[in-house]
Amino acid sequence: MKPGGPGSTSLTRILGLGFGVAVIFGGTVGVGILRLPGTIAGQLESFSLIMLVWVLGGCYALLGALSVAELGAAMPQAGGFYIYSKRAFGTPVGFAVGWADWLNNCAVVAYAAVAASEYIAALVPSMESWQTSIALALLFLFCALHWTGLRLSSSIQQLTSSVTAITFLLLAAACLLHPAQTNVSTLPLGVAGHGGLLKTLVPLVAALRAIVVTYDGWYEAIYFTEEDTDAAKHLPRAMLGGVVLVLGLYLLMNLAFLHVLSIPALAASKLPAADAARIVFPAWSGWFVTVLSLLTLLSLMNAVLLGTPRILLAIGRDGLFTERAARVGPGGTPRVALLLSAATTAILIASGSFEVIIAVAAILVAAMYCANYIAVIVLRLREPDMVRPFRAWGYPVTTVLVLAASLAFLAAAIHDDPASAYRAVALLAMAAPAYAWMRWRQRATRQV
Repeated sequence: MKPGGPGSTSLTRILGLGFGVAVIFGGTVGVGILRLPGTIAGQLESFSLIMLVWVLGGCYALLGALSVAELGAAMPQAGGFYIYSKRAFGTPVGFAVGWADWLNNCAVVAYAAVAASEYIAALVPSMESWQTSIALALLFLFCALHWTGLRLSSSIQQLTSSVTAITFLLLAAACLLHPAQTNVSTLPLGVAGHGGLLKTLVPLVAALRAIVVTYDGWYEAIYFTEEDTDAAKHLPRAMLGGVVLVLGLYLLMNLAFLHVLSIPALAASKLPAADAARIVFPAWSGWFVTVLSLLTLLSLMNAVLLGTPRILLAIGRDGLFTERAARVGPGGTPRVALLLSAATTAILIASGSFEVIIAVAAILVAAMYCANYIAVIVLRLREPDMVRPFRAWGYPVTTVLVLAASLAFLAAAIHDDPASAYRAVALLAMAAPAYAWMRWRQRATRQV
């Protein structure tokens, strides 16, 4: 069958390196960088430590990108983490990973839509009572654009990511060109306070855990390798280049905020971007930051909604979901999978339960990271002759290092939120009967 023909399950190869970088940027950069620098400044109270912890967060994402890029380049198929886990651990584990990944993506889209509706209401106060309707309307709008085809939706992603990046750079430039404030609290690296190393490490680790969340999304390009004209070349470059780009932006924004705000002022700020904009754009600072926040959310929503149906498509191809989910429309969009993903997202928006799902998904995502880093090691040992166009630099040290860090983050997340951990286990348990039923249905269909 031709791609896009009736009943086709073939995706269209039209994407390139530019899209890969754009979807990683759009899927990673959110409102966290506008808010979190204040929290980090309050925890660390040192210019050196503040910059160090953002660099460490970027290094963690970079190590993850190195390992996952190896998997993606070796297995350039739609489905992302589902494909890698299935290959390394078998179909049942792959199904559980795919189920968790898909639900997490739906929750993220729901969060972005609801948060975007709040910013729209801030721009147009008369629409405040219509926030749920606005969120659903945004979801419908992006679905309609994606339904049209991959060419349009990928162009929108590149446009939204570019406009968002330019707006961030505009704010950073305005801050850096403004007369500097005096930072009255710049304790030397490693001696913040009088409690020695321990009192430095405790807030440093807490800050790092918060910062790692702002880098989540560095893997977004893996869902589109089947539609890339040269995934073996483009994926590693997009992932590594995307992480470096985001790291550079985060460091630049922190430098910009610290240029116009003293560390105590930054630590006291709930929204540093707004306080910085109030100094450099006093007449229209509120409008500027609201628009910037809205841009980041729309870019995030488009990026994640693009990748989500491709997880269902991969599961559907393997007969573990309705086969209609594997059908691709004339424009290269898996339309049934898109509708199912959008319907689930709409239910989360209407119910408000997406916040609970996100808390659960945060634990599942940490577990998913660990599973895929282990997959790199398992496949290296079990399938040494697998064609690997890209190999993780510094393996096995880099992979073991990022795995150890991910296990530590997972343990900390379970310790801090045991209720969500129990819900995560229950969610995975729900996947077991669903998998068993799908396998039974698959065997029954073959016998007929």
